[in-house]
Amino acid sequence: MAADLDLTPTTAAQGTRLPLYAEEHEALRASARAFVANELAPHVEAWEAAEDFPRDEVFRTVGAGGWLGLKFDERWGGSGPDYLAHAVWLEELVRTGSAGLNADLGAHADLALLYVDRNGDDQHKERYLRPGIAGETVGALGITEPGAGSDVAGITTRARRDGDDWVITGEKTFITNGAWCDWIVLAVKTDPEAADQHRAISLFVVDTDLPGVQQQRLKMLGWRLSHTGQLRFDDVRVPASAMLGAEGSGFLQIMQNFAWERVSMSIGASTAAQRTLEAAIAYAKERHAFGRPIASFQVWRHRFADLATRIATARALTYHALRLHVANETGHDVDPIALMRATAMAKLSTQRLAFEVADECVQVHGGYGYMMEYPAQRWWRDARLGPIGGGTDEIMKEILAKTYGL
Repeated sequence: MAADLDLTPTTAAQGTRLPLYAEEHEALRASARAFVANELAPHVEAWEAAEDFPRDEVFRTVGAGGWLGLKFDERWGGSGPDYLAHAVWLEELVRTGSAGLNADLGAHADLALLYVDRNGDDQHKERYLRPGIAGETVGALGITEPGAGSDVAGITTRARRDGDDWVITGEKTFITNGAWCDWIVLAVKTDPEAADQHRAISLFVVDTDLPGVQQQRLKMLGWRLSHTGQLRFDDVRVPASAMLGAEGSGFLQIMQNFAWERVSMSIGASTAAQRTLEAAIAYAKERHAFGRPIASFQVWRHRFADLATRIATARALTYHALRLHVANETGHDVDPIALMRATAMAKLSTQRLAFEVADECVQVHGGYGYMMEYPAQRWWRDARLGPIGGGTDEIMKEILAKTYGL
């Protein structure tokens, strides 16, 4: 692969990085890059061929390296909370070249663990957060259902009170880590008759070894290392203490956590677009047609120039959203509308771009880009989910329209 294009924003006068990441973050970047290069990347091709990876070994190795706990308090085994440090890790994790592997690690740290950290009590954190940070258990977030994708209020999974317990019945689908998670943060309706269905939703942490829980892996177009699953809950009995936060607060928790989910997805997509463009340029310099390198043809030079500009723009939007999120998490007065708008814009601008860059990468490879032996086809398949997951492009546009009073 060619040398990095280094699309990270710089100051024109000094050529130094803009003050988003501090010196310690850049030192951390070097460590993260070495870790990915030594512990993960060498195995990816074999894992991708098998469409599987050793769950316990990988999660424990990543956990032991401290990479799952960067944004969590030291009290629970973390090394943070430092969202910028975790952003560095997300950027370097892209170098594995496998969005499926990255998705499993991300769904655990950026979704399941985050919900427990933000909304759980000390007992929840001791039972789920601490071993999760160590990579000893794997978590998932269960919101999406077969009949309710982006419509969170439309979920039909129910929990009815029975003495000191709740009994859960329903189904979840397209759940990253759902096929093999040890526990899942589950969105259910505890008051289906509520006038406001947003206030009917509560969250529970449910162990997947309980009677009545069924897990099944789904076969996906891309993310072939991701253990995306479908889960059924047939009268699963959990204690009242399994509830995260107050009854009826689930929708609010989900909305509050969407911000980081979209920022983290934007970080991954913009970085993946950059790495894919680097690979496309490197191949175009090596591949010859009509007696000269493809990269020397004006059509490709212009395509690459356009893509590099769009990636830099998307990266700037992503970093803007990251700055707002970090400011909000560290106690600064951040306008919630501005944060919502920035995260939606970042996701909207990065996800389809990553796919379009991957598509151009396949194109410049010619017939080889369509062969399974070349990673270009995997980058193309992996990038396609971005405009769907975490809220579709259409949902992002609806959110943005509403922030402008439309």
